[in-house]
Order: sequence, then C-alpha cells, then structure tokens
Amino acid sequence: MVKIDPVSGPGANGTRAPANNLTLRVASAVVMAPLALLAAYLGGWVFALFWAGAALAVLWEWMSLVRGPLWMGAGFGYAVILFAAPVILRGDNEFGLLAILLLFAIVWTTDILGYFAGRTFGGPKLWPAISPKKTWSGAIAGTLGAALLAVAVTWAFGRFHDGTIAGIALLLSVAAQLGDLLESWIKRKFGAKDASQLIPGHGGVMDRLDGFWAATLLGCLIGLARGGFDAPARGLLIW
Repeated sequence: MVKIDPVSGPGANGTRAPANNLTLRVASAVVMAPLALLAAYLGGWVFALFWAGAALAVLWEWMSLVRGPLWMGAGFGYAVILFAAPVILRGDNEFGLLAILLLFAIVWTTDILGYFAGRTFGGPKLWPAISPKKTWSGAIAGTLGAALLAVAVTWAFGRFHDGTIAGIALLLSVAAQLGDLLESWIKRKFGAKDASQLIPGHGGVMDRLDGFWAATLLGCLIGLARGGFDAPARGLLIW
C-alpha cells in the first residue's frame, strides 16, 4: 500500500522474482502509491478513512497469523498505531502534508534503493537469522538515499534546515528497517512467508506497511513530544 518494493525489502540480495510476479508487484504499486498520495493531499476524513481501512486489513492479517491472547492483544495495538500516528501528524494544518510526504519519501527510498544496492554490492548480511536476503550495503545505501531525498522534498516547500531534515530522515529510515525486521521475525516465529495474499504480487498489507508503521510511530512520538497535539508535524520538522 505504501511500501514500494521491487522484489524485496531493504538490502535484499536474493534471486530475481518471476516475471509475472514482478509485473503484479509493479502494477499493485502503480495503483496503491497514487491512492496513498491522493489521500494525503486531501487530508481530513478521506485520509482517516484510508488509514482506518489499512489498519483493519492489518488487524485481520495479524489475527490470522498469530496465536495466543498476548499476541492478539499486541495486534490491536499495532493496528491502532498504524491508524493514529499518520492521522495525528496529518492533522497539523501547517506542516501535516509535508510530514506525510516526507515519510513516504523516506520509506519508499529506503526500500527501493536498499534493494538495488543490496543486489549490486552484496556483502555481509544485515540479520540473516531473521531476514537472510537483506545486506548491510543495502541498509546503508537506503538510509543515506532517504536522507538526501528528504532534503530535496523540503526544498519544494520552502527553506528548512537541511541538517535537521537529514538527521530526521536517518532516524526514520533506520526505524523503517527495524519495522521490516520486526515483521519478518513475527512471520518466522509463526511459520508464515507472507502476512496474507491481499495485494497481488506483494503478499499482505502488513508486509507493505511494516516500515511505514515504525517510521510513522517514531515521527509521531517526536512530533508530539516537541509540538503537542496542536502541532505535531511542526514539532517533528522545525527545531
């Protein structure tokens, strides 16, 4: 839905997906990314409805995947965060749209550049016990690329402190990759390859939003700590 992923997550260095599966992935991304951007632009109830639908889909996948009351309870928390964090940030009338666009840019760049760098340079694996295809080269390239693109995005909205934006992007990119690893660990724990097959060629909604979930959670917490509920996006972006 939000995570644009050519074949795998950040730093992937595995074999090429079959052509038909790759076509499905690209087609799904072409549909989902503009919808996410349109919802972000419109804001308000449209944005809230978009993320409510995503949160409900993720909750259904989580409940189908895990076993035990503690894990099921954690699923409700996961879904609530996925809905509330982006809605809180977007609710900032002055900087809400920019905050969401930055999150998209950071997460997407981390995924895409990490994938291509991982395939190109290879090298040591990031955490092979959890995600054997991800590499350190991909993780580092994705993080640095996300920082550069975040600075470029803010130039279109006026002048921001480049060092601050780059630092925020680095933190959120790392958070996105940790979210990806967390979801990989959960799937391994319960013996699943994908959270579901809701998205053609991509697997589950949770598979696509794990990085966005983590990055948005961190961004929202920073914004609330500095700007409160009145200006969470300003708190995240203006230092």
